[in-house]
Parts: sequence; C-alpha cells; structure tokens
Amino acid sequence: MMGITNLNNTHLDNAKLASILDAITVLETALGDFNYNLSPQDRKRYGSINEQNKLLVNKVYDYNKNQPNLSAPDMDWQEFENDYNSRKNLEGMISRLNSLITKMVDAKTLHDYDNYQAALEDYGFTSYKAGGSAAGFQTKHADLKQFFGRSGTAKKSDTETPEL
Repeated sequence: MMGITNLNNTHLDNAKLASILDAITVLETALGDFNYNLSPQDRKRYGSINEQNKLLVNKVYDYNKNQPNLSAPDMDWQEFENDYNSRKNLEGMISRLNSLITKMVDAKTLHDYDNYQAALEDYGFTSYKAGGSAAGFQTKHADLKQFFGRSGTAKKSDTETPEL
C-alpha cells in the first residue's frame, strides 16, 4: 500500500526565502530594545501574570483613568500606563507571531512527512534492487539499513513504519 505523499507542495523559492529572512532581520532590529535574557530563576521570580492578576491590573488601570482621585498619589502613573500599553502591545504581537510559528511548524511537519515517506519508498526500491544484486545497491542498502531496528521490540514513532 502506497502512503499518502506530497502533502505540502508549497515550497520556498530563493526570492521568497530571502524576503522572509529580511523581514525577520527587520523585526529583530526593531525589537532590539526589548532583548532581555532572563535567567530561569528570574523567570520564576518575576513569574507570569495570570488571568486573575491581569483582571486586577486592568481594574486598577480603569480606576486610574476614570477616577484618578482614588489612585495612590505617590505612584508613577505615567510609567504604569507605559508598562500597561507595552504589555498589551507585546501580548498582541506575541499572539500573532505564535500563530505564524504554528503555521510554519505545521508546514514543516508536512514536508518532514513527505521526505520520510519518500525515503521509505527509496529504501524499499533499494532493498528490491539489492536483492537482485544490482550494482551499488547492496552498499546503499547496508548503509540505509542502520536506520531500521532489527527487532519489533523498539518503540516506533507515530510516523515510523514497520521494518521493510
């Protein structure tokens, strides 16, 4: 039975690849001021604002905007608003970039699958030709055979097929 192949026939030509890489470079440059490398301890220490705490921040922001007389007078409210807007803008950009990353990972997954299925097909052809002692195929077969387990006891990945 022949596997489904060529699930993704959309390929990056040199011009498109250069355009994408240039856009990433522009993005990296534009975000240069935001390049912070927190240590794992810092990430744990500063944490991530959870949904409940976002609601608190939003409520304090709303009170400050609508009833500033109820806000703490010693707080730098301009800095609070700058942080609020930066967080909101970065969150939106991160969401968009994560969506693009998911799409790129999915496209890569389809290309990986296509490559793997084609490699299996070539290995099957190589095995057939090596069995008939065709020149060069026995060496190729021996070289490729190392990628296939000898027993059925090894756990196979979702895309791996049984030994040929």
